[in-house]
Amino acid sequence: MEDLVESILDYVRADYTDYAIMINGEWGSGKTYFWNNKVKNKIESLKINGKKYTTIYMSLYGISNLEEISKKIFIETTQLMDKNMKKYMNATGQSTIPEYAKTGLDMANLFGVTQNGDKMDYGKFFSTDDKILCFDDLERANVDVIDILGYINNFVEHDHIKTIIICNEKELATKLKNSNLEMKTFIATYILDKEGDLTKTDLPMVEKIRDKIEYVFDKANDYERIKEKLIGETFEYQPEFNYIINGILMRYENDGELIRFLRENTAYIISTFNKSGTRNLRILKHALNDFKKIFEMVNKYYPNTNYRVLQTMLIFTIAVSFEIKAGKITKEKFINLQDNEEYKAMLVSSRVLMDNRQFYIKEFDNNYYYNFKVEYRFFKFIEMYVRTRIFDMKIFKKDMEVIINTVDKEKLPSYKRLLTEEYWKIPDDQFPAVIEDVIENVKQGKIDLLDTVKLFIYFTYFIKKGLINYDIQNIKSIFCEGMNKASLTSKYCENANEELRELTLGEKSLEIEEVLEHFNNINIMLKDKMYTEKAEKVFKYIPMKMEKFYEEFDKECMNNPIFKYYDPYQFFQRLSCASNEDIVTIKEKLLERAKKYTNEIEPELKNIIQLKNIIDEYVKGKNISIKITLLGEFAKELGFIISKYDNKLEENL
Repeated sequence: MEDLVESILDYVRADYTDYAIMINGEWGSGKTYFWNNKVKNKIESLKINGKKYTTIYMSLYGISNLEEISKKIFIETTQLMDKNMKKYMNATGQSTIPEYAKTGLDMANLFGVTQNGDKMDYGKFFSTDDKILCFDDLERANVDVIDILGYINNFVEHDHIKTIIICNEKELATKLKNSNLEMKTFIATYILDKEGDLTKTDLPMVEKIRDKIEYVFDKANDYERIKEKLIGETFEYQPEFNYIINGILMRYENDGELIRFLRENTAYIISTFNKSGTRNLRILKHALNDFKKIFEMVNKYYPNTNYRVLQTMLIFTIAVSFEIKAGKITKEKFINLQDNEEYKAMLVSSRVLMDNRQFYIKEFDNNYYYNFKVEYRFFKFIEMYVRTRIFDMKIFKKDMEVIINTVDKEKLPSYKRLLTEEYWKIPDDQFPAVIEDVIENVKQGKIDLLDTVKLFIYFTYFIKKGLINYDIQNIKSIFCEGMNKASLTSKYCENANEELRELTLGEKSLEIEEVLEHFNNINIMLKDKMYTEKAEKVFKYIPMKMEKFYEEFDKECMNNPIFKYYDPYQFFQRLSCASNEDIVTIKEKLLERAKKYTNEIEPELKNIIQLKNIIDEYVKGKNISIKITLLGEFAKELGFIISKYDNKLEENL
């Protein structure tokens, strides 16, 4: 890095130059930091032929016309000539006017510079014989790059002003290639058509259009040509990340506890940064700012948190920030992960049971936690904070309570050790006791149904490997009986198929298939029980608490076949007692539901047919009244709903 600084200083020291130099590096790699902290002060400390130089730094980010560049230079140079402004800046310790101030000020009035009432030509109002110009973010300007380089060339070639350009040439090349792509494609297609080449089949159309665009709009060649004329030397910026990261940490010097913790764990910060595979220091800055908030909240509400847990939080915050913000993954990768236990269960199933559904999670863990042994390494509140910018106190406290109760104080139950910890981490002298404890918990029905199935798959694996000496049929009977007992207190497992679909040992044994079938039968029974209870709960509000009925029905029943689980006669009795207005409202709600969720509610078709028949029979021969008419209309609309399933009618009659 010192060699690069010295090369830049050699350029500044040269008596005569008619070229600029370029510093090329990736976004977020610290190029601007390098300029501000390594180069700028060195240049301004030089004294060449009795003259000291002043640096003028300009970011081209967002610049939309060339006049804005002249204005920026004017502002930066004039501020040094204006005594009042210089006095103010010395008092505040600033070397440049803040950008927000520049935007809101009328520069001509501020500095008392006028030009006979005409529009000011900012390019005429500054002296540059003792200035070094630095243009940053060339690739982020909203002006054609060729025009900007031509503009800068005026300073370099005609005025011989020392000029340094900082940019990311990789992104610049992409911008040159992709700018106005729709317009270029249209014109290229038009030219091909006029030349009679559009209908020829000698080359694929996409390739023809691409070649024509490159021929007609070869901005890359224009760029190379003007760069060759303007840029004398291009230096590849290879940052000293350790030095820069230590510099980044200095911003937390006023926070004693935080800076002490960060200094103690600088090695982990650097290691995680390197493992991210990016060179983006900007993301690291954001991650450390996020961790500052996390560190403060943990110390405020849970001051005795285990130091190792805090270290893991630091690593996790940086890792998740890079994975999401560097575009390595979509944000959705972590959304469905609810807690550390689920995270670890996925790791175990991917490593032991060859479950490849969450291959990414395994790679994430292998990368960032390699040689960092810790049990608790997924924090939902941190993941959500990085992903959404919302610090959810409820999730934060939930996570922290689990950490306190499992990591810092108590050991996990045996069955959770098998589900969330690689079995080979369990010492040999403890393994038999763990197995016996799991079997006892299964027998008593104390383990969740889905976890029971997973544990059975583990046991078949252990038996196959000779790690436990049990008869597979006997174990199968124990687990099936255990599921029967667990079903008395268990709830329906909504995502069971997704959870178990890929959970195999390479080959599914007959015993595994039988246990899966037994689980599915129990789960269907629990589903029926859940919807039956839900139907009782919702329909009991008719006719006395209709507002509550509408609220619950909209929330719970619109896309669920709820009528399958409720007796049609009971529903009719409640409906017939409802007001005329509510009969109309319920009818409209059922029609809307049938249009939106036709397939989802098909299982209730048999009961809908029965309900229509009950209403038809009731209104037959009755004296005409508003309610009788409305019930008749209700039955008619049920007939419309039923007609949507004409191909299913025979099997439901």
